Amino acid sequence: MQQNVFEAELRSAGYTQIESKALDPKPANIEHVHDYDIRGMVLDGVFIVTQGDQSVTYRAGDIFAVPAGRRHSEEIGLHGARILVGRKY
Repeated sequence: MQQNVFEAELRSAGYTQIESKALDPKPANIEHVHDYDIRGMVLDGVFIVTQGDQSVTYRAGDIFAVPAGRRHSEEIGLHGARILVGRKY
């Protein structure tokens, strides 16, 4: 899916604060929770999301989601990642 198409889908689904982020490589961060839904697409690199006991590796073109209130952590691959992400309150 193209970036502009995904961004339009986010907006139509009520996601706000849509932004593109360049992320440096890093090991998993501390498990945490947000008070908003997150939906994003990996534009480049590797982005790993762990929710509960399940880790999923996302690569360019893959879409990820974390619902509000869900404990999770993220890890960025060896070469970093670029993601497009929206928040829904």
